[in-house]
Amino acid sequence: MNVLQRESGKSQLDPVVTARFSDLPYPEGVILAEYVWVDAKGDCRSKTRTLPAEKAESVDTLPKWNFDGSSTDQAPGDDSEVILNPCRIFRDPFRPRDDGVDNILVMCDTYTPAGEPLPSNTRYTANLEFEGREEEEVWFGMEQEFTLFNLDERTPLGWPEGGAPGKPQGPYYCSAGPENNFGRMITEGLYRCALYAGIQISGTNGEVMPGQQEYQVGPAVGIDAGDQLMMSRYILQRVCEEYQVFCTLHPKPITEGDWNGAGMHTNVSTLAMREEGGLEVIKQAIYKLGAKHAEHIEVYGEGNELRLTGKFETASIDKFSWGVANRGASIRVG
Repeated sequence: MNVLQRESGKSQLDPVVTARFSDLPYPEGVILAEYVWVDAKGDCRSKTRTLPAEKAESVDTLPKWNFDGSSTDQAPGDDSEVILNPCRIFRDPFRPRDDGVDNILVMCDTYTPAGEPLPSNTRYTANLEFEGREEEEVWFGMEQEFTLFNLDERTPLGWPEGGAPGKPQGPYYCSAGPENNFGRMITEGLYRCALYAGIQISGTNGEVMPGQQEYQVGPAVGIDAGDQLMMSRYILQRVCEEYQVFCTLHPKPITEGDWNGAGMHTNVSTLAMREEGGLEVIKQAIYKLGAKHAEHIEVYGEGNELRLTGKFETASIDKFSWGVANRGASIRVG
């Protein structure tokens, strides 16, 4: 009996193999709905269900669903039921159809069976802040950086195994050429999939460290910006799955040597900030952020102390600062 090869998953890269299944027609009147949610660590999980096509007309007609929260660190084993509440519908770029009907991706948030939001359901808390403030028209533009690795999860794309690139930072940012840009196929795939899904993706570029890439989402308004961002991250992971490439959003995946980290610069403005006299409104917001700098850093995720050192286009994690066009400040006004 033959033993499966260690890299057997690469069969999914063979279009002849995948076409045997993807070319099969869908039954009339049904769709596939991929329910996506954020787990306890901030990563995206998903599961698929079959639904009548008319259920996909809005989130209000989509049924709630459930999953085993003990397997995602979101519930104990003796009370593991977690409820998925549909919040936003996107077209599914991984299951396109030619019959005029769309399979869908469904962004969900998470609750206990009693209806209480889970501690990891930060969408619920954020939405409370947006509700009733629609007239402020809060715009978000998010610049998501990410780093691509080989499946060993140690060697970034374009790096020699066990070593570092022969050239320092400089030629890789917004670069072209096989000696400079590593992972363009990932961002190109993400770009097309995000556009197909209905995400307001606005651009991509190669980043400063080799093997690092970036895409931008927005401007999007209010809670919808968060829904689009999280679904874009899910799509990114699915594209990397197809290419058998490991992707991380870790803020400093390479700590040895003079290499940039990876973050997500978030551009934000309210209607008042965009109107005449808006600079003063911006300054007032900056002063409020500065007063709670340490409190905010605590909830920005793990590993930021490795990236926010005051070097490599970052501010120090311990010192709040701001400036116009200053890439070394906590907040850059542009």
